[in-house]
Amino acid sequence: QVQLVESGGGLVQPGGSLRLSCAISRSIFNFYAMTWHRQAPGKQRELVALLSNSGGTKYPDSVKGRFTISRDNAKNTVYLQMNSLKPEDTAVYYCKANVLSGDEYWGQGTQVTVSS
Repeated sequence: QVQLVESGGGLVQPGGSLRLSCAISRSIFNFYAMTWHRQAPGKQRELVALLSNSGGTKYPDSVKGRFTISRDNAKNTVYLQMNSLKPEDTAVYYCKANVLSGDEYWGQGTQVTVSS
């Protein structure tokens, strides 16, 4: 079973930055797409970043220019760099992997709180 473990969340001031990490349990991981999602209380889970197997990225307008998804194949890790954070970015952030077999895996989530 593939396991994803997010880390790097915490409390940050408005305008600050955080980098989330998503560690994948296999040293060799052929992903089709990696995505980051977030869910705030009372709201639906929303996609905030996508990384395709070709290296392409996509972001919704709400985070474009502030969030960056990237990967380090040697470390089998995907990152979400978040800059210029706003209180509305407060949510639980989840990493998801879609592998070439068609299987899908979710991490357990990590809390990000943006507050003064």
